[in-house]
Amino acid sequence: MSKKSEETEASASSITRGTSFLDKIKNVTCLNSSSSDSGKGRSKSSSIRVAHGFHLVQGKSGHDMEDYHVAEYRKRKNHVLGLFAIFDGHLGDRVPTYLKENLFNNIIEEPSFWKDPKTAIRNAYCSTDKFILDNSMQLGPGGSTAVTAIVIDGKDLWVANIGDSRAVVCERGSANQLTVDHEPHTERRRIEKQGGFVTTLPGDVPRVNGQLAVARAFGDQSLKAHLSSEPDVRHVPVGSTIEFVILASDGLWKVMKNQEAVDLVKPIKDPQVAAKRLTTEALARKSKDDISCIVIRFG
Repeated sequence: MSKKSEETEASASSITRGTSFLDKIKNVTCLNSSSSDSGKGRSKSSSIRVAHGFHLVQGKSGHDMEDYHVAEYRKRKNHVLGLFAIFDGHLGDRVPTYLKENLFNNIIEEPSFWKDPKTAIRNAYCSTDKFILDNSMQLGPGGSTAVTAIVIDGKDLWVANIGDSRAVVCERGSANQLTVDHEPHTERRRIEKQGGFVTTLPGDVPRVNGQLAVARAFGDQSLKAHLSSEPDVRHVPVGSTIEFVILASDGLWKVMKNQEAVDLVKPIKDPQVAAKRLTTEALARKSKDDISCIVIRFG
């Protein structure tokens, strides 16, 4: 897994060359799974005060690391974009690897991005999912949840998600969940209307068709008739009352409430230390899933 993200263009023609497409991405960007990854950075613009830290830890569920992240800054059209994401994969790492390399490219290349970011994000999520499904022979049958955050010039925050990876903002010391956990039981009516079903076995969580524990995701071709890739999108103006944002996979949120997470890291000014503190606490609380966390600080 890389601490630096490089822009990688992927097209349908390159996908059809076979599985070497994903192997090349992993080799070039050092994306092979590891037990942990950590790092930090900040905007190089002196007028934009945004800093971030991340920490990812492989879980104890007996499979390779399937979480990936993005944390980088790009300049576009005289604007500075902070791009942050966590992708929580299942049934392999090819779909989250593809998302890491391409989702933000797809979003910011949408013609409507600068005038209507909300529509651009929704369109890009949809087109990205279609590409993954159309190329499932190379990308595999798996899927991924996603939570993405785009900070424009340190002033505007656009958050989107599908699945149960979550974004929580700290404003005046209080936690405010910006995303929606897309759980099967909350979308049962839609799933059943589309010909699927939701089961809840004793000691287990609700699952779509007895398999997947989220109602929305990228990929998952075998379940796609009953899954959605429509993201929830939220805009937050970044004012003086916004202190920081936490992005994390469900490996954190399964064992920690929103306010607990905010209270735990509020006194910690270094966002990398804060992210590591959250993952360490989740491990102490016996979380067995992969645990991935990004903390974005403003001001």
